[in-house]
Amino acid sequence: MTTIMNLIKKNFVSLLIVALGTAVYAFGFVNFNMVNSLAEGGVAGISLIGHALLRIDPSLTTLLINIPLLFIGYRHLGRRTFVFTVWGIVSLSAWIWLFQRIPFTVSVGHDMLIGSLLAGVFAGFGIGIVFRVDGTTGGTDIVARLLQTKQGIPLSTTFVAVDSMVLVASLSYIDLKHMMYTLICSFVASQVLEFVQSGGYTVRGMLIISSKPEELAETIMKKLGRGVTFLNGEGAYSGDSKKVLYVILNPREIQEIKRTIQKVDENAFSSIINVHEVMGDFNYSKSNYAEKKARQK
Repeated sequence: MTTIMNLIKKNFVSLLIVALGTAVYAFGFVNFNMVNSLAEGGVAGISLIGHALLRIDPSLTTLLINIPLLFIGYRHLGRRTFVFTVWGIVSLSAWIWLFQRIPFTVSVGHDMLIGSLLAGVFAGFGIGIVFRVDGTTGGTDIVARLLQTKQGIPLSTTFVAVDSMVLVASLSYIDLKHMMYTLICSFVASQVLEFVQSGGYTVRGMLIISSKPEELAETIMKKLGRGVTFLNGEGAYSGDSKKVLYVILNPREIQEIKRTIQKVDENAFSSIINVHEVMGDFNYSKSNYAEKKARQK
């Protein structure tokens, strides 16, 4: 108990952020999903089915489904994850219960498209905030972690499988038209979630294989002011050792570095990858570079 209390004190701010995230998600869930008959995936979707067919309060369903899942996954979650999961589940259920009883509605003029877009924005933003501090709202996340540990099944596979089954089951109370709007909501939520997790700041990574690695690296550092890392590579067919350049760039610099590569080595091979988060500085001071070259001379 003492260990858990210390953990809570240490992560107090993060737990407040989880509460904020679940509040945002619950607000959209009650005022857009429930009001406009939009389905959901996972435990939230199951709670909507229970509400539509049996008139069971979604806050109660969410709590009751997650309790046995917590007992099943306790040993595989870790102490911190377990505490954050319990807090996420309880706070989400509490907010859903509360928002259903607050006499406040958001009118979208019976426009289902606007309703589905807003539902997606609130869901993605709320869950994104929770994920930013490594929090979770339980449900499918517990099942996915358990299957990954026990059976080696990827998390994404479990999420897609569970969400697909719940959405198909949701056709028991919504028609195809509402299902299409639900899919729009899910797409928007996934995009907003990715945006929030990355902090709205995306960069690109570039891997470059060139016969002139040193010259190309020098040009990139001098012209773009970006740091370059040499990775040791080897051709699978030729067996030749190669220096692979790895560079982190802003999206707007992609075209400039392409032109730079073309000028230095038109036969160079390059690959651009999305980088969702960067920790540390990937700039290279041009003034420091000039000083270094002057000292070498």
